[in-house]
Amino acid sequence: MRKVLLLAPALLAACSTAPAQVPVHGVTPGHKCETAGTERFIGQEGTSESGAAIMRVSHAAVLRWAPPGVMLTMDYREDRVTVHLGPDRRITQIRCG
Repeated sequence: MRKVLLLAPALLAACSTAPAQVPVHGVTPGHKCETAGTERFIGQEGTSESGAAIMRVSHAAVLRWAPPGVMLTMDYREDRVTVHLGPDRRITQIRCG
């Protein structure tokens, strides 16, 4: 019985599997923001439709709206597009990160 108890941890360790991929904060596989082609949205109204179109064009996985006067975090995410809005809710700038 004692030999079985000593052998049990080794047998359990053999059954465990290592994770296939360690998730990294700010990285969504297959998504990396690119601003090329997004300049056509400057001046348009910031709506859910324009946000969805910006995400498609930029290949981003995450959309962040930045209305005037709102503080934003400084963390960098390669899969996020940030859309800055003016006081009239029109798009003034589009940036990745």
